[in-house]
Amino acid sequence: MVEAVCSPAGPREIVLDLPELTMTALEWGPPDGRLALCAHGFPDSAHGWRSMAPLLAAKGFRVVAPFMRGYAPTGPAPDGDYTIGALMSDLIAAHRALGSPPDAVLIGHDWGGWTTGSMAGYDGSPFTAHISLALAPVGAISPPRGLGLRGAARLARRQLRNSWYIVFFQTPWLPQRLLPRVIPRLWRDWEPPGTDVAQDVAATLAALPDTAHRTAAVSYYRHNMQARRGTRRHRALNRSRYRSPHLPLLLVHGDSDGALDAALHADAMAALPAGSRAVVIAGAGHFIQLERPQEVCDAILGYLEGR
Repeated sequence: MVEAVCSPAGPREIVLDLPELTMTALEWGPPDGRLALCAHGFPDSAHGWRSMAPLLAAKGFRVVAPFMRGYAPTGPAPDGDYTIGALMSDLIAAHRALGSPPDAVLIGHDWGGWTTGSMAGYDGSPFTAHISLALAPVGAISPPRGLGLRGAARLARRQLRNSWYIVFFQTPWLPQRLLPRVIPRLWRDWEPPGTDVAQDVAATLAALPDTAHRTAAVSYYRHNMQARRGTRRHRALNRSRYRSPHLPLLLVHGDSDGALDAALHADAMAALPAGSRAVVIAGAGHFIQLERPQEVCDAILGYLEGR
């Protein structure tokens, strides 16, 4: 069931009554348009689609951006599961709640991108196109061929500096307490110098208003980096978590991403199936859908021609 809350300006807020949880989402565009389901990552929220979604809506898409499990107004997961399989389950259920359109497109950024890549490796995906922003499928991430031992070591050191927070998030109780201090730093580090991130930091903190929600956000890293199996109902979906996809995928990323070194995407196409495409946006950081919405939208529309 879908309940809509009308707003005089900006996106509509809708509530999806899913089998596992009640999910709030933002919606742009005509209700009868082609569905583009947009899954955000960390540290972000559904508001992270506010620049690109109206561009897709203007082309006739019905853009729906959920607040993913654990991000308010959506509550923490009742089953406590934050594995990729659980996120896939939510998006499959959201697709069903939105009418099961046969031509739906899945677009994910960061954690949403990992989920999208995993969906492209799942035989039961209900989506006709899979688009990942800023993150290739895990099975496609690797140092460039021919880099050499020293080059690979330098790349590993750079990425380790970028990924310090992932290690920190594995420690008990402290990360969720310090998250309001960590999130502003990550936004500054991951975007090009001089980017005004104040609005987005505020929106992210508003989606993680208390310890329960902050623990949920940190649990994404704990459950997936530790390869937890998840609850029984999500285990079949979790088998796609670390696979390379067998369905075509569009990968769009910036070459100045402060979260994942662009070099790790250099050979991604070699691991992606026929019909896939990779687009690199020069000078763009991690949150490319906010920084360069028109270029990302153009890449998506070009990829979807004939699909």
